[in-house]
Amino acid sequence: MPWKNTTTMEQKIEFICKWRTGKYSITELCRSFEISRPTAYKLISRFEKQGFEGLKKHSKVSIKHPNATKENIIESILKLKGEYKLWDAKKIRELLFKEFTHQEVPSVVTVHNILKKNGLVCPQKRMRRVKPTNPIFDPKSCNEVWSADYKGKFLMGNKIYCHPLTIADSKSRFLFTAKGHYKENLKSAKADFKRVFRIYGIPKQLHTNNGSSFGSVRAIQRFTQLSYWFIELGITPVFSDPGQPQQNGRHERMHRDLKAACAKSFRLRFKSPTKALKSLYKTV
Repeated sequence: MPWKNTTTMEQKIEFICKWRTGKYSITELCRSFEISRPTAYKLISRFEKQGFEGLKKHSKVSIKHPNATKENIIESILKLKGEYKLWDAKKIRELLFKEFTHQEVPSVVTVHNILKKNGLVCPQKRMRRVKPTNPIFDPKSCNEVWSADYKGKFLMGNKIYCHPLTIADSKSRFLFTAKGHYKENLKSAKADFKRVFRIYGIPKQLHTNNGSSFGSVRAIQRFTQLSYWFIELGITPVFSDPGQPQQNGRHERMHRDLKAACAKSFRLRFKSPTKALKSLYKTV
């Protein structure tokens, strides 16, 4: 007759059954099953609390990770997200330094995962990857390349359209101005550029699209009167290809955030583009 192979679970059940008879001492059972006394008492304790289910193999993985984010920090992250619904994990993390130490504040990825776990991250639409087209302007330092554009016009409370002119640094993404104009013309744009140049200096290049005042696809090298004025100041005008707004993606993204954060809230409260954009500029 062949020997029977028994599993660990079968031996545990046999150990408990013999122990329940009361005929054997713990020492005898330990010697018989070749286990230590602490192991024997642990099996008996589990059996008394959970029955035979307690004899199953338990995972040794810790229920709570020692480096897990504290509950009060998670509550602060969710609270801040409720106040600033349009802010991402990077911006919310900066506000945490006002309440917690640098050692306590989690990383940007952790903050993002907490927001995602609580359903506070809107999934972005996956865009089809397109091979980039020239020119692409990737400045290595500030004041190397600036970008400018007219944000899409919007109707104010007095039924007059406002045309916001925005000028920003392509490296730091600092917004120099967001000034409202009644029209997109040379006089208004030139006056605003003069004011910004006096305050922040002059860039090496100015990146714009082919919109009104900036460039013209019908002109030689797309230059307009404003472009020639830039050249006289030592600024090289550069343009995005027609129908390629992604070449100035930094500026276009800034416009999107600007509109989401400010435009809806002040559009009907002001009746002049100057006051409206003045409030917008302070908000930004």
